[in-house]
Amino acid sequence: MGATGSFPDSTGSPPVPVMDRDEVDRALARLEAEHEAIETSLLALQDHAGRRLLEGAGLTGVTKDRWADAEQSITLLWTYFDHYAAALSGAREARARRRWPNRDDLVELTETLRGRGVTIAGTAEHQPPSLTGPAKLSEHFTLAELVSRMNGLYARSLDMVVAADSVWSALPARIDLLSAELQRTRSLAHSVGVRPGEHPAGDDLESITHELSALRAQVVSDPLAFWRPAPGSSAPGGGRPDTERYDRAARALEDVRREIEAVLAVRQDSEERLMRLRDVLSRADRTLAEARSARGEVLAKIAASEVPAVSGPPTVLHERLSTAAEHRRHAQWHRLSPLLESLERDAEDELLRARESLTAVTAPLAVRAELRGRLDAYKAKIARHGMAEDPVLIERYDAARRMLWSAPCDLRVAEQAVLRYQQAAAEILVPRRPEPTDRRGDA
Repeated sequence: MGATGSFPDSTGSPPVPVMDRDEVDRALARLEAEHEAIETSLLALQDHAGRRLLEGAGLTGVTKDRWADAEQSITLLWTYFDHYAAALSGAREARARRRWPNRDDLVELTETLRGRGVTIAGTAEHQPPSLTGPAKLSEHFTLAELVSRMNGLYARSLDMVVAADSVWSALPARIDLLSAELQRTRSLAHSVGVRPGEHPAGDDLESITHELSALRAQVVSDPLAFWRPAPGSSAPGGGRPDTERYDRAARALEDVRREIEAVLAVRQDSEERLMRLRDVLSRADRTLAEARSARGEVLAKIAASEVPAVSGPPTVLHERLSTAAEHRRHAQWHRLSPLLESLERDAEDELLRARESLTAVTAPLAVRAELRGRLDAYKAKIARHGMAEDPVLIERYDAARRMLWSAPCDLRVAEQAVLRYQQAAAEILVPRRPEPTDRRGDA
């Protein structure tokens, strides 16, 4: 059975062509499927864990504002759905009157299924004013327009609910785990004397504690403040929780934990490190004492030589070492840790300076020893060549030896004497070439 013609829409819209029976049945089947899908979605939204949490939470900030809008949208959704279901129910009843509907039936069904015959009043507060005047007190929809309006409201409401639920699912549990780790670290820090006001790590722990407490309260009351929508995403819930503040607190706690571990390591090996420090400072003291003794010897035995002064024992380092021992005795590990590190560096530097001082002070004695060795080496070389009795060599050797074995010894003069002996020895050891003979007289 078919039908022709059209009927004017009651809202003043252009005439709508009258549907035939098959078109009516197909439209009803499609609308029935849409009705079932919409109802399922609305019930799922109604039962969504995020929505239930939002209803019972003490919200603040952007979440409070957006949830107020979402609640109105959800209420309006159900209003739209009720009108949609009522219109669809009326269409079903009209279609069920006759197996073969007449023209009046088809006109009625066409107006219900395709016309803007769904009138909904009281939606003005949900619509912005138009450019030509205030928002309308009621609106007229086709069923298709009503489905489109419900889809938009549903998508926005679901996006808000999913975003809040995602933040609540991600951040509070992680904050609680980090807070538990924080409490363990605080207990450990307290056991080694790391407390607020006494150690920087203790102050950091206090700061992290306040930050996590404030962060959790804000996440619970305003989850959307921690939501970052995905760029270009139109799907509900497209985005991710913003964990920047949480990550910063986690990094700060990890830094403190490493500091506490360093303090614990100090507690375990502090006695051994203190013994090594005592040994290093003792060696520095002995080296400086040897340098002072050597300086007196140099001043007595070497003339015309610049001998550097020798510093006294490192009393400041010894005082710091005593302080470190006191810290260990009173279990002040947080103070002992940085003190030991600086003491170990400074003690090694002090030992190095003591050795350099000894080397600088004894340099003139080393020069004299080298000159003595060189003089005796040349004398032995001359003796091997059977020229030890050469009067020039004997004279120069005796002169150099008197200078090197007398006190105080003038190193510059003694070096010149050794050089003169070496030159005389070299001249004797190098054989002279015979003078060429003139053979012209023998011809």
